[in-house]
Order: sequence, then structure tokens, then C-alpha cells
Amino acid sequence: MAKIPTIAAAVPAVVKATPETLLKKRKAAEKNAAARIAADKARRDANKKKRVVIFKRAEQYVREYRDAEREEVRQKRIARQAGNFHVSAQPKLAFVIRIKGINKISPKPRKVLQLLRLLQINNGVFLRLTKATTEMLKLVEPYIAYGTPNLKTVRELIYKRGYGKINGQRIPLSDNAIVEKSLGTNGIICVEDLIHEIYTVGPNFKKANNFLWPFKLSSPTGSFHKRKFRHFIEGGDFGNREEFINELVRKMN
Repeated sequence: MAKIPTIAAAVPAVVKATPETLLKKRKAAEKNAAARIAADKARRDANKKKRVVIFKRAEQYVREYRDAEREEVRQKRIARQAGNFHVSAQPKLAFVIRIKGINKISPKPRKVLQLLRLLQINNGVFLRLTKATTEMLKLVEPYIAYGTPNLKTVRELIYKRGYGKINGQRIPLSDNAIVEKSLGTNGIICVEDLIHEIYTVGPNFKKANNFLWPFKLSSPTGSFHKRKFRHFIEGGDFGNREEFINELVRKMN
């Protein structure tokens, strides 16, 4: 007896066509994913090459600092053997800290403090020492403590309390990309480049220093001297303290 076909068997199955918009969306998503993967790979390769450059520069800076220190020792030794004294070159860099608030400051020193970007107590900035800036420091000497920072001080300040000025905002220097974005056109692509430019007072010192936000330091460990508004050489705190500024920065950093 022949089998009678059912209605379901007689009607062929209808295959639903995928909408064209969905196909386009899938194609675009695949294209974007491939582009994203390619961009990530290119960025990783670029970062790898950049890290090699940064390490080479850091090694070069270490050799440069070491050679300068050894040359200074050699010059002193030669002078001592000849029965003379070796006089080191005049410092080109100063670190300036404001130690007085806003009360009872006459207009001229107030304006100089604004030009130095020392707007708050315990603010600190790097400064290139020239005839003009030295005269400015003399005008505001009763309100500031300043001196010649060493390499360790410069490095610790920038790594620990370094902030950059980007579009008027205070951004922490947590990545070399932040430095490169603002100063890359001047050959400064990492924090070590920034430290070298500041410490050696290089040709792009002004741009590098303006990029750095004024350092917000803490009150010194153990506080200032009892009479801090006496000169440093009189047992107070204000004025030029030369290399002893490093000790004060350690207490405030």
C-alpha cells in the first residue's frame, strides 16, 4: 500500500534570508576588529622600539653624569697637586621654595612671586640662574629659600611630585606618553629626558620647565627653624642656602 505524503512533507522548508543591513553590520564589525588588531600590533611594535631608544638614552645620561663628576674630581686633584684651589663653575640651576604666605607682602615682591609661579606657601620651582633671575631672587629673598639642587633631588622631585600642564590641567607624569605628547617636538620623549633637560639646563629648558606644574611640597619634617624669617646663615630659613637646599627638599618631599 502506497504511503500517502503528509502536508508537512509536501511543503518544502522555507530558508530565511539574512537581512542585508545585518550582513553589512557584521562586515563592518569584522573590518573594525581587524583594523583594531593591526593598530594594536603596530602600537606594540612602536612602543618596543621606543623602549630601546629610551634605555639607550638613559644609559647615555648615566655615563654623562658619571663623566662630569669624575672630571670635577680630576680637576680638584690636579689643582691640589699644584698647590692651588679649584673653583667650580657657577651653578646654572636653582630650586626655589616659597616659605611665606600672602600676608604683609608689598606689591613688587608679590608680583615677582607671581612671575616665578610661586603662588602658594611650600610651592617650589626650578629656575635658570641668569643676571635677571638673580636680581628677582634678591627682591623676594625674605619670602623664599633657594639653592642648587643635585641630580638626586631633581630626579626625586620629578618622579614623586611631578605633574605636567596639559591644556591648563594638572596631570600626573605617570606615563612617558604624557611627556612625549607635550614635548616630543623638542626631542623629549620620556621622564629621563625631562630630568636631563632640567638638570643640565639644556636648550629646551624653558619649555620643559613651563610644562612642569609648580611642585606642591609638604611642610618639612621637624618643621622650619623657630625663627624662619631670619636668613639661613643667621640660623633661620630664608635666602640662599646653596647645596643645603637638598637637605630641605628631602624633608619636604
